[in-house]
Amino acid sequence: MSRPVSVRTQFVVFVLFGDVLAPRGGTAWTSGLLQLLRALGVSDRAARSTLSRMRRRGWLRSERVGRRSRYTLTARGRRLLTEGGQRIFEPRKWAWDGRWHMVVYSLPESKRALRNALRKRLSWLGFGRLAPGTWISVHDRREELAALFDELGVGRYAVRFASLRLVDGEDCALVARCWDLPNLNRRYARFLQRWEPRARAALSSGRNPLSPSQSFVEQFWMTLEYSAFPRLDPNLPSALLPDGWLGDRAADLAERYRKVLNPQAGAFVSRALEAAQDGAEWRGERDRALAA
Repeated sequence: MSRPVSVRTQFVVFVLFGDVLAPRGGTAWTSGLLQLLRALGVSDRAARSTLSRMRRRGWLRSERVGRRSRYTLTARGRRLLTEGGQRIFEPRKWAWDGRWHMVVYSLPESKRALRNALRKRLSWLGFGRLAPGTWISVHDRREELAALFDELGVGRYAVRFASLRLVDGEDCALVARCWDLPNLNRRYARFLQRWEPRARAALSSGRNPLSPSQSFVEQFWMTLEYSAFPRLDPNLPSALLPDGWLGDRAADLAERYRKVLNPQAGAFVSRALEAAQDGAEWRGERDRALAA
């Protein structure tokens, strides 16, 4: 699969670190990163420019070792990935106790940028906007909210409520006010339309017909596309979902196809990173010999 035209290189790098490099220690030599990004259709020039920009913004940290450099995520970069990453693996089927959780905030107009940042991050956590300054969720996110309020410095402007029940009206009507589930379901349908035909043969046979490099590219682009859903989908209980909901089907497809692709994709990644490491060690030995 070729690189989607609309995908920003910065997002590609974030997913690469979060999904591919984090399980391998989270650090990679620049040459290894360039090889992986090259396989994904990112030019060396665009890759180097993006890595430098992400370093300046505090998401990546670079370390020079002789004439070479390696990159790792900063604490700030890890926080951004953790919020979405945790929700990717959140259980899709769960028993709801009928209780809602609420955040109420009031920020002055002079803090509009902070207010917009809070709205975005609340949405990422699965909250929906009930009214201006009032957001609700079916999930108890008190730990995530405490960390978010501390990070943004909004504790004095916001209040959290837990375990609320709706007295008047229907919960499903409340959902319709807070989330555009029909539009989200159409996005799931497009995901399934694109990936179910590609995965069908491999899933039915349990065998992956793709090469290691093809498996890496296939797995990466599917993961990148699916990774947007946890920040759009509030992960509601089945009782609050509309008929014909496709979210569970999309999650099942992504999980099963990743498992089929993973051995070959992982082999490609390991070779790229090991080659970069071997090159670094060889150059280090050469430089030490020349300096002796």
